[in-house]
Amino acid sequence: MNKQTKTHFGYKQVPVEEKQKKVTAVFDSVAAKYNIMNDLMSAGIHRIWKRKTVHLANIRPGMKILDLASGTADLVKLMAPKVGNKGSVIASDINQSMLTIGKQHLIDANIIHNVNFAIANAESLCFKENFFDRITIAFGLRNVTDKQTALINIFKCLKPGGMLLILEFSKPVLPLLNALYDLYSFNLLPKIGKWIANDEDSYQYLAESIRVHPDQETLRTMCLGAGFDECNYLNFSGGIVALHRAFKY
Repeated sequence: MNKQTKTHFGYKQVPVEEKQKKVTAVFDSVAAKYNIMNDLMSAGIHRIWKRKTVHLANIRPGMKILDLASGTADLVKLMAPKVGNKGSVIASDINQSMLTIGKQHLIDANIIHNVNFAIANAESLCFKENFFDRITIAFGLRNVTDKQTALINIFKCLKPGGMLLILEFSKPVLPLLNALYDLYSFNLLPKIGKWIANDEDSYQYLAESIRVHPDQETLRTMCLGAGFDECNYLNFSGGIVALHRAFKY
């Protein structure tokens, strides 16, 4: 049970029980323009990060995969063909608006026969223990209130031999890049959100949420503390994004 009374929502401190509602409101607001904004914000590079993540997941036919914070189902779209007819992927999200859009994207791509959908909170997963071969979460962990509890739950749901892959914004490793990234995030990004999605505040929150998310080494330590036997990470784009791979033996 989370004993905190307050947690961060961007740079603000809010009661723990209110954060999920506030995060839900953010993604309800941005859902319709989410893919367009992702392409604009990253100049399309987010698609390369996601393809690298799926490549490094070493997915094989017949595997069972859980994708948390599926959003518009970009990872699911890449993973479902790899598990084949004998495998399955569960696309899950805490936000119904995002999951609905993700499901439609998969239907449009004719990738649906081995995909199931679930509203799921990473902090209180209701799946069987030792069930999934892979669990993935892309750009969603930073929105989870109690990240350590989520990592413990994920560990329980993975089979021995399974792998967790966390793709998330992280801390740039080059000083100049860090300064430029801050300038972009806090000056340009909210304005793009206002112009394209008519929502400056949500993109201000997204920029802030990246800054309060654990850095690469801290997240690695958290994964090991959740029970994982090994965890490594790769920096993409100079550390703007990092991929953590945590292994359960």
